[in-house]
Amino acid sequence: MAEASSTHAGNSGNDGQPRTYDAGNAVDGDPDTFWNDDTLGVSPDTLTVTVPAVREFSGITLVSNSDGVPTDFTVDVWQDGVWQSAATVSDNDVVQRAVPFPTPMSGTKVRITVTAVQDTPRGAFSRVNEVWPEAVAPVEVPSVTVDFGKVVVGYPRIRFASASDNLPGVRLAFSETKQFLTDRSDFTRSDQSGVPARGTDQFAVPAKGAEWTDRKGYQTGNQVYADGLHGFRYLKITLDALAADAPAAQPWGTVEIDSVSLDFTAYLGTPGTYRGWFLCSDEDLNRYWYGASYTNELVTDTFRQDDVDPRNAWSASLEGRLVLHDGPKRDRDPYVGDLAVSARTLYLTHDEAAQAARNVLADLAEHQRADGWIPPASIAGYALQLFDYPLWWVTCSWDYVLYTGDRAYAERYYPNLLKVLDTWYPSVTDDAGLLSKGLNGTGGYGDYAFLNRTGRITYYNANYVQALNDAAKLARWLGHTADAERWSQRAGAVGDAVNALLWDASAGAYLDSATGPVRHAQDGNSIAITAGVADADRAASALSHLDATTRRPYGNAFMDNDTLFGDASQRVYAFTSYPEIVARFETGRADSALDQIRRTYGWMDSHDPGITHWEGIGPDGSLYEGAYTSMAHGWSTGVLPALTHQLLGARPVSPGFATWEVRPRTGSIAWAQGQLPTPHGPLRVVWEQNRSTFKLTVHAPHGTRGTVTLPGDSRRLTVRSGGRLLWNGQRALDGDVRAAENHVTISGLGPGTHTFTAARDS
Repeated sequence: MAEASSTHAGNSGNDGQPRTYDAGNAVDGDPDTFWNDDTLGVSPDTLTVTVPAVREFSGITLVSNSDGVPTDFTVDVWQDGVWQSAATVSDNDVVQRAVPFPTPMSGTKVRITVTAVQDTPRGAFSRVNEVWPEAVAPVEVPSVTVDFGKVVVGYPRIRFASASDNLPGVRLAFSETKQFLTDRSDFTRSDQSGVPARGTDQFAVPAKGAEWTDRKGYQTGNQVYADGLHGFRYLKITLDALAADAPAAQPWGTVEIDSVSLDFTAYLGTPGTYRGWFLCSDEDLNRYWYGASYTNELVTDTFRQDDVDPRNAWSASLEGRLVLHDGPKRDRDPYVGDLAVSARTLYLTHDEAAQAARNVLADLAEHQRADGWIPPASIAGYALQLFDYPLWWVTCSWDYVLYTGDRAYAERYYPNLLKVLDTWYPSVTDDAGLLSKGLNGTGGYGDYAFLNRTGRITYYNANYVQALNDAAKLARWLGHTADAERWSQRAGAVGDAVNALLWDASAGAYLDSATGPVRHAQDGNSIAITAGVADADRAASALSHLDATTRRPYGNAFMDNDTLFGDASQRVYAFTSYPEIVARFETGRADSALDQIRRTYGWMDSHDPGITHWEGIGPDGSLYEGAYTSMAHGWSTGVLPALTHQLLGARPVSPGFATWEVRPRTGSIAWAQGQLPTPHGPLRVVWEQNRSTFKLTVHAPHGTRGTVTLPGDSRRLTVRSGGRLLWNGQRALDGDVRAAENHVTISGLGPGTHTFTAARDS
């Protein structure tokens, strides 16, 4: 029998199946059950095992699980009426730990005192699955690990040439990183569904061999289960079987593997599918651009019932449609906040896949609540309550129309936009005209990171200004001038209130919140700049504050202190870094923007798994949520639109690229070139610079008009187009030319090729 210092209450575990955590689980002979103490993060914890009669112990074996093993513990034996020390273990990191005693000891009780444990996403608890009365060294289970070279997504396929005739089992464990490549997958949907959590995908190999594709379901009755689709880089194949799968699969035998491959399910980017591209003189930036594109291809996939987030995310209205998920391995559900970045990345790379963004935006609009609120995703039956994502739906809808010119979408879902901005957000607006989370029962609503923020938050209100201005542009395009004027005026009023009530003059930055501990956030300060809330002085000051307080070797943190939660000042989100990078480019700080890109994306590119862009980075550059972290996340691909729109400088100005702008923010880059897909054909841009000359060529498609802006002190620039002198450093001599202190703009450019050379006086 066994007893413990404390016992966690029973619950439904990780898989929805009722289970207990009693001390007796450690001696029941079932390695799938375990004792779990009830003092989270507090030690010591004790487990005492009593045997029926005095016996000699030469050692014990402690079996735990990969949800966290005891790292430090002592073993005592009840001998001659007192506890006698038998062994001390430190720095344990294995599930099965044999503990031999220096000399055999006789007694009726063994006491294990745990003084430290691994802290995992499942909590810092003492967990013991089994205690065996001898020191049993673990048997090395045969396995092979296949490295696919980068994160991939789809259904693994294994060709088994033959096997012994006892139905030997294989277990497949998947991971995006070597760090979390263990005896269980770094993430498996069965952890969040109604089936028992197994941690691996199982298959029993017939003697004649088989070509097996890992698809969701049971191989035999309710035994030998596989999850199916996975996002991973590393695949560990082990000759083993779960005890619960006997006799349908056995943990021994012989298996011959002929080949391992993958049915890749996501959008397959090839040289033939790219409609947009980018290159520049910095090869690292090129890697980050194409890494972002590949990351985004992994999340561009068909919505399938077997593969989506099992937390009630399946929707008949999306089944079989191309969508933008948030990541290939986890939370496979389209979130509209992610589209604020991933959709732009998609529009600039594979234009025939733009339908994926429309499918998501339209589906969420179709599930709008009666009060005007729009759900963030299909998860929880379209009921997950987020405060900021209806604003992102507005901005993403404008983005979709801006890049595609889809008037039918704009007209059909314009009534939804009206309800978002004129019904729901007014219901959470306070007497100062600011959004205030907590009004109208929204205190429990989350946001993009489920942050515990209520009241007047700069991020929500800067986002509101952005959405109002985007909606006004859409309204003007559709001829709804009264709506456009109303929203523009409201945007101005909200911006004024943000500056009056949320600017912290002592820090020179916007407060994260009007109440509670003083802190300053990347999200609010950056979007206040990109949305036009901040004037030039405030923008410069806010960026300087972020430089001084959030700069890390792996990017810029999203908070300047830890008053919101521990390590907030060490956490980097590429999602909120994107608007900061844009703000740096657009305020004349191109080299600062490039430095932030190199730190953020350089870190991800140079650390396992490489190439793809992470959901978040934690202290010292770690995976911010351990194995649960998505290592390929669409919302982290902002480097691609930033390099195309800001460094190369080309972007749409009106829907469908009917008008465009080319305004390079060059920094120290020697040259850049690229192509943007438009409904009218490609918009191509090439520029190069040295100390004395800046040269720009634009190839504009038919049916479009645009402007170009050449960088440099206008008083020292001489601008020519071919043999025509357009600007002599003092005034315009030809064409529609305007000058400001640090640039010269030429407007009214139609289709065709336009080349400009700006000579810089030294």
